[in-house]
Amino acid sequence: MPDKKLVLVVEDEPAIVRFLRTSLQDNGFDVLEAATAARALELAAAKKPDVVLLDLGLPDMDGLIALKRLRQWSSAPVIILSARGQEGDKISALDSGADDYLTKPFGVAELMARLRVALRHAEKAGRPRDPVYEHAGLKVDLAARRVWMKKKEVHLSPLQYDLLAALAANAGRVVGQKQLLKEVWKDSPDATPESVRFVVHQLRHKIEADPVQPKHLKTEPGVGYRLESD
Repeated sequence: MPDKKLVLVVEDEPAIVRFLRTSLQDNGFDVLEAATAARALELAAAKKPDVVLLDLGLPDMDGLIALKRLRQWSSAPVIILSARGQEGDKISALDSGADDYLTKPFGVAELMARLRVALRHAEKAGRPRDPVYEHAGLKVDLAARRVWMKKKEVHLSPLQYDLLAALAANAGRVVGQKQLLKEVWKDSPDATPESVRFVVHQLRHKIEADPVQPKHLKTEPGVGYRLESD
């Protein structure tokens, strides 16, 4: 292929890693390798691979959790490679943001065909997002899941962070309450617009100098919320 594409292989079985590395390099791809989800997220943020091949059975984190974290800031296509072949597993992976699903064992020809499709879709979708949001002293590292205000780290609850991450991934755009309930609360029947307002209130007390007159997390009345952007 004219421009070599970079594939991140996230797999902890050495024999499968060797098989994938050889197959990909023989077909003109450059390869990055990660044996853990934590390392995979680091490499994805630093190297911005064109495609991610992700195993679900990782030693430090379930692959679906890693996928959801990656999807908070990356639009790179993700192909799941897993021995879990039940329909429910495939649906869960696709609902979590995967672009495709290959059940082990699989052949080289099928893998290459799926890669070509994923790359075509990615090319149409455009450039990947930056995993780091920065504006007026507020910094959100979406890969590391860490937040700073004026270089001092801000500690958030998981729910507070997920809400902030959803807004940071759409910085400069209004995100509706329904979308936040879907992305952050996963459409929980117990979650309401008041749930969103309450967590926004908590966030403002952690990231705003004056929570009553916020400069970062703005409300668009009757619509939703916007995280300011340069």
